[in-house]
Amino acid sequence: MIIVMKENSTTENLAEVVTAAKKQGFIPQINEGKQITIGLINVPQNFPEDFFNNLAGVKLAQHVNLTYKLTSRIFHPQDTIIQIKDVTIGGGTFTTMAGPCSVESYDQIMATAETVKKAGGQILRGGAYKPRTSPYAFQGLEEEGLELLKQAADAFDLLVVTEVMDQEHLDVVGQYTDIFQIGARNMQNFSLLKAVGKLNRPTVLKRGMAATIDEWLNAAEYLTTSGNQQVMFMERGIRTFETQTRNTLDVAAIPLMKKLTHFPVLIDPAHGTGRFDLVAPMAMAGMACGSDGLMVEVHPNPAEALSDGPQSLNFKHFNDMMQQLDYLKNALAKGDANGN
Repeated sequence: MIIVMKENSTTENLAEVVTAAKKQGFIPQINEGKQITIGLINVPQNFPEDFFNNLAGVKLAQHVNLTYKLTSRIFHPQDTIIQIKDVTIGGGTFTTMAGPCSVESYDQIMATAETVKKAGGQILRGGAYKPRTSPYAFQGLEEEGLELLKQAADAFDLLVVTEVMDQEHLDVVGQYTDIFQIGARNMQNFSLLKAVGKLNRPTVLKRGMAATIDEWLNAAEYLTTSGNQQVMFMERGIRTFETQTRNTLDVAAIPLMKKLTHFPVLIDPAHGTGRFDLVAPMAMAGMACGSDGLMVEVHPNPAEALSDGPQSLNFKHFNDMMQQLDYLKNALAKGDANGN
């Protein structure tokens, strides 16, 4: 159920509604903005709407039949803006997360962190526990990789985002990262989602390679109902019949998700294409479609990368892409200013 308060409602009116909801065993989420709304979960469909419609200060109370509620823009009309130290994600910003697929060595991650910072990136990405398709492929440096990742990020004043694969690694990963990443293969690992949700830490939820939009949104609901209000969606391509690219990057998902959810929506053109030469064009497509940021893979020498070399940008390609994004951002800003 969603409750819309009147424009002239008072704090006392709001408190009365919240108290009444809690007495019924409902869980309220207050969304403050130009108009205050309250999202209620655990409300039976046969519960009378007039119970709240008759309270002072209430403009409208109605049932919502969505299976994802706290994630929905219906429950939370205003954009959620995530602030991590001095980095803002959402609210008209464009945030860049960049780094190697896997942390391989001190020299590799330090050189990459320096390049990311100088080019204007805000968040250093890197894998320490790697979920690989083949058990014989490089599986990551584990905690040593996390230590190197954090050391490099601190040296260049960057935040850290890295993937957590299971509940067993939550504590150790949490010591080093600013942002948890739930990978595509774990999008519907509901036990992991609940555990991460309880921590209420900034979390990137990547779209599963065969997941529908509704499945993606419902996966996020496991995070939000567990207490996490700092979710970021990341489109990273879905598996289709096409073989020329690693996946099919669903760029249309960006504006669609921006209509359906209040959380930031980002794009991963590296996994979405599997080809370094397509990363920059698709990153710009994501920006043009309203993405709140992107994640790309950057490596000093992609030909020697232990994982995902073909989709990784070298330093020159990364710098070129960041300049192109700056040009596009300025062009879009001028278009908005001129009403185009």
